[in-house]
Amino acid sequence: MEPQTPQPIFVTSPDGTRIATHTIGSATGEPALLITGGPARGVEYLGDFAGVGEVRPLQVVHPRGTPTTGGLSRGWWNDTADVIAVAEASGLEAFDLVAHSAGTRLALATVAQHPGRIRSLLLVTPPATWLTGAAYDGEELARRRAEPEVAAALASMLGEDPADEDEFQTSWRVEGPAGYAAWTAVERAHAEVGEMHLDASNAWFRDIPSDAAERVLHSELPPTLVIGGREDLLTGFRPVEAYASALGADAVFIDECGHYPWVERPVEFGGVASDWLVR
Repeated sequence: MEPQTPQPIFVTSPDGTRIATHTIGSATGEPALLITGGPARGVEYLGDFAGVGEVRPLQVVHPRGTPTTGGLSRGWWNDTADVIAVAEASGLEAFDLVAHSAGTRLALATVAQHPGRIRSLLLVTPPATWLTGAAYDGEELARRRAEPEVAAALASMLGEDPADEDEFQTSWRVEGPAGYAAWTAVERAHAEVGEMHLDASNAWFRDIPSDAAERVLHSELPPTLVIGGREDLLTGFRPVEAYASALGADAVFIDECGHYPWVERPVEFGGVASDWLVR
């Protein structure tokens, strides 16, 4: 069965943009907010997030540029009001924030610009080199892999950026295997879920202050947990390790796991994430 697009409800941000949101799980009580990655990838790729929503409800923020919210991001540094609008629509003054991949940038920007609003952070497989400058070690990780698709994925990642939508779609498909520790039918199926587009991806990185990393690192950060995959070619391993250290965060690295731990290691990921959110 093809994954279904969740039926969203909409929250109005201060500039009048309607931000889509939906809930994962049937747990009761105060929700944690969850920012998706991609950037601006269709939210279906989250699936049931390893059942974490059965322990603590997850209110998913669909960032600008996703198919459900539409439009384009103003840049991840500038979209923090959308996160706050979803929180306030849920009656949350202070809240726990979960974010995956590119969404972790928006999560940290929200902490930096709205002090006191974020009670805790759970950052899943974050892109990390932008924060600390630690060298990417994905090539070293790729050498452990025998699949020819992985070599092709790495070559595409290290090559020229796509110039148009057709090139973007081609490179995204080619680079899919880099997101996983294996390339079986499970990973292949997940890689096809949730559409992305060049204009939305590019918009995510516009108008970012040159001192964004410094402003994050000098913020009063809440208790933070970073979950990484030891075989995540998209982020590398050592950059995520350095990122967690720079944030003063706890870190858990899941073995035989790439960029989507709820897909490849749902039991381990679900246990760690659930424990953090109900501690």
